[in-house]
Amino acid sequence: MGRLRKFKTVKQLEEAWEAYKTDCNNQMVLTHDFSSKNSEFVSKELKRSITYTIEGFCVFAGISRAAFYERYADNERYADIVTRMKEECEVDARKKFELGVIDSRLAGLWMSKHGYTTKSDANIDLEPVVIMNDLKE
Repeated sequence: MGRLRKFKTVKQLEEAWEAYKTDCNNQMVLTHDFSSKNSEFVSKELKRSITYTIEGFCVFAGISRAAFYERYADNERYADIVTRMKEECEVDARKKFELGVIDSRLAGLWMSKHGYTTKSDANIDLEPVVIMNDLKE
């Protein structure tokens, strides 16, 4: 017998996902800097965003990653929202790299989750190209 789902409907899962994204986009962090003008350290709270992940959503929602995949990702009824969640994670990470929010040196690590790779294909077979000059002198 299967376990009970935390999200009984697709709508509930979708609402939890939207709440998670709002939480990710509104993280408050305390920063410290030295003010040479006043010769003292100054602290300031700033709003920052963190990258969306399925793992982060599971922690936010209070479910295990295994339960998420077993109860939602492998269920046809939830397939569309789970696919959208994965796609939004990928787009969010790409935006943050392209905008410089995340250091580009970490791109290979982050984007490998989404099927990207930093390896190039060295076995490229090229056909010779012959350029014919039609111009008459």
